[in-house]
Amino acid sequence: MRALLSPAHAALLAATTLGAGLILPVTAPAQMLVPAEGRAAENDTAMLIADRVEIAGDNRLIASGAVEVLVDGIRLKAQTITYDASADQLTIDGPIYMVTDDGTILVASQAELSDDLQNGILRSARMVLAQQLQLAATEINRVGGRYTQLYKAVASSCTVCASNPVPLWQIRAERIIHDEDAQQLYFHNARFEIAGVPVFYLPRLRLPDPSLERATGLLTPEFRSTDQLGFGIKLPYFITLGDHRDLTVTPYLSSNFTRTVELRYRQAFRNGDIELNGAITQDDILDDETRAYLFAEGAFDLPRDFELTFDIETVTDNGYLLDYDYSSKDRLDSAIELQRVKRDELMTAEFVNYYSLRSTENNRTQPTLVFDSTWERRFHDTPLGGIVTASLEGHGHYRSSEVDDEGRDIGRIAATFDWQRDWVTPNGLLIEAETALVLDHTGISQDDDFDSTVTRAIPAAAVELRWPLLKSTSGGASHLLEPVVQLVYSPDTDDVPNDESTEPELDEGNLFSLSRFPGGDQYESGLRANVGLGWTRHDPAGWSMGVTVGRILRAEDLGEFDGYEPLEGQSSDWLAAVELDLPGNVGLTNRALFDDGFGFSKNELRLDYANDALQLGTSYIWMAESEAEGIDEDVSELTVDSTWALSRSWQSEVDIRYDFETDRAAKAALGLTYAGDCVSVDLSLSRRFTSSTSVEPTTSFDLSVQLAGFGSGNSGNAARRRNCAG
Repeated sequence: MRALLSPAHAALLAATTLGAGLILPVTAPAQMLVPAEGRAAENDTAMLIADRVEIAGDNRLIASGAVEVLVDGIRLKAQTITYDASADQLTIDGPIYMVTDDGTILVASQAELSDDLQNGILRSARMVLAQQLQLAATEINRVGGRYTQLYKAVASSCTVCASNPVPLWQIRAERIIHDEDAQQLYFHNARFEIAGVPVFYLPRLRLPDPSLERATGLLTPEFRSTDQLGFGIKLPYFITLGDHRDLTVTPYLSSNFTRTVELRYRQAFRNGDIELNGAITQDDILDDETRAYLFAEGAFDLPRDFELTFDIETVTDNGYLLDYDYSSKDRLDSAIELQRVKRDELMTAEFVNYYSLRSTENNRTQPTLVFDSTWERRFHDTPLGGIVTASLEGHGHYRSSEVDDEGRDIGRIAATFDWQRDWVTPNGLLIEAETALVLDHTGISQDDDFDSTVTRAIPAAAVELRWPLLKSTSGGASHLLEPVVQLVYSPDTDDVPNDESTEPELDEGNLFSLSRFPGGDQYESGLRANVGLGWTRHDPAGWSMGVTVGRILRAEDLGEFDGYEPLEGQSSDWLAAVELDLPGNVGLTNRALFDDGFGFSKNELRLDYANDALQLGTSYIWMAESEAEGIDEDVSELTVDSTWALSRSWQSEVDIRYDFETDRAAKAALGLTYAGDCVSVDLSLSRRFTSSTSVEPTTSFDLSVQLAGFGSGNSGNAARRRNCAG
């Protein structure tokens, strides 16, 4: 029952508590709100609620029984509070539970605090920061509302239960100071313990509290062991450079003599950001040579909806990226691109510098400098109906070789006009007409097999017929059968070198296209029919299946695709694709290219499965040997990529690529992650079996241990925190 006070006693309590800033309930159920002296804002008032309030003498106020105080965003609960107006001091008997305005929790058995709760001493106390890191001490001293000093203290983010009172890790210290404004923890004479066993001692230690997002200091070290480099350790040091920039410096030392410094620089601007990653090394893999790499990228929003992006990729030698596991790329590209995308308009310009790390490729004979620009616009409501698309394109590439043919350079400009319109007949037949005209001019240098300039006009026309037939069964299943025939004609044109369209494909995406060449230097010509049949079933039981079959039939073989087996000849290979979706997040996809005698040139099978615990992706690909596509021998590979949550805390990862032609794995990787309430452990083991003149097969082992509770990014596994039952 709440205390009932007479008006005279209420006035006395109000007058007595003006200096303390308390608001007292003086009647039940009503409360009297009294502003503190000198406090004008409504939020600066205070409130005291208790089962019993009494006055002792002229200066003491005693509240007892479920006492609760709210002042300046701080909430305090206790069994008894005695306020001494002459000393402006609160004497509090516990159990005490206090929550500050930043979410810090303080629990104690007894306390002596100032009237605003900003200064004082708490005994047999415990403090919890951001519901992650808990600190226990024989005594806690609050100073100025900013500093909290803990004496004979221990800190840990591990769950401590009665059945297991010793945490997995803890830091014992003679004194810990928490600076709330700087969001830092300072440890004096600190001793780090694992399962109660001392591991190392530090006279001084500074760590960020859980609420701090970024601060200068050491990051989690990483241990790494490889066949070539031996056992090593990485010690990243993070440096803040203001609110919008930072630098991470990571020394890497290993037993097989490597001295490496890794660098990462990031900066955010008002309209974009940049990031640079690099390293510089001296090791015994390449004696007396300094090895280095730099990868940089950035993106900026420009006026009038333009976007500028760039990336830089460079390395001193071909094996450096793989030796240190910085990247698996074997072709580097440095590019700058300006782009604007609107609903009916695209503008883009890009300049790229390529550099190949492959031992089978010569950078002097490869197009290392490439420029592309495109402007494309769609027009609706034209006099003929339908949609008109107009585009202008520019392209150029340069080889550094000066040898004829091997050093061929190309420059091209092209204008394209395309018109499309479709109709639906009363019986549901879809008719689409398309016409296109390409006007281009190509300049060719350092190749005597071609004219120095070639100007072409390339018209094309197509008519496509689709007849979707829908049927529903009595059981609720639906079937969609859609035959498609497309007739296309475009005349033969003058030859230009094939530099951009060296890898034509046949798939569902381009079966009904005017051309199967991916670049702008080659265009498919002649009279041809693209035919296909699609069937889809949706079953009420929750599964669906789709099948697509098609091929290209030509009136005459013009030899445009000689060497590309799926597309060459008067008739292309058959394209068959099957997609099956089953209940329980199971997906099966198969795409195949085969001739009339079922001789396969390509087949790809993929199986995907996902649930709350397991994500599995497997694929098998087979490709026949093709000199034109640069495939020296048949390819037969199986890839498995899976993530399995073994429990709430344990997760495993498997990544395998197996080559059946060589009868060995090309790559294998195994990862194991533990994310507990107070520590995260990442363990990975990988083996690369491939080799070349610049790299050797190698096995790598990586270990990273991260303690939760220090910095906002180290929160541990929230599902297990403070849960003794689990």
